[in-house]
Amino acid sequence: QVQLVESGGGLVQPGGSLRVSCAASGSIFSINVMGWYRQALGKERELVAAITRGGITNYADSVKGRFTISRDSAKNTVTLQMNSLKPEDTAVYYCSVAGIYSGTGYDPRNYWGQGTQVTVSS
Repeated sequence: QVQLVESGGGLVQPGGSLRVSCAASGSIFSINVMGWYRQALGKERELVAAITRGGITNYADSVKGRFTISRDSAKNTVTLQMNSLKPEDTAVYYCSVAGIYSGTGYDPRNYWGQGTQVTVSS
């Protein structure tokens, strides 16, 4: 069973920075894709950023140049550094992992964290 524990988030003023991190635990050898999604009030969940095991990154256009995703594959952690935050970045941010190699083989399913609130407001 895979568990994702998120940390970070909180309240920040526009223009400020925040970091959210996520640690995956369980019988994990490696993870194909780790990423972050967000869901604002009244809106659908959307991809913010993702990173593959090989280090290839993908960002939503709205965060390019402001957010940076990184991972530590040895520790099964993924971090999203958010700079120049805007009020429209306010949302619940969810960690996501997909494509897990473990002692029982390959699991292609997507797993989700519990979500952490990021609020950008003056």
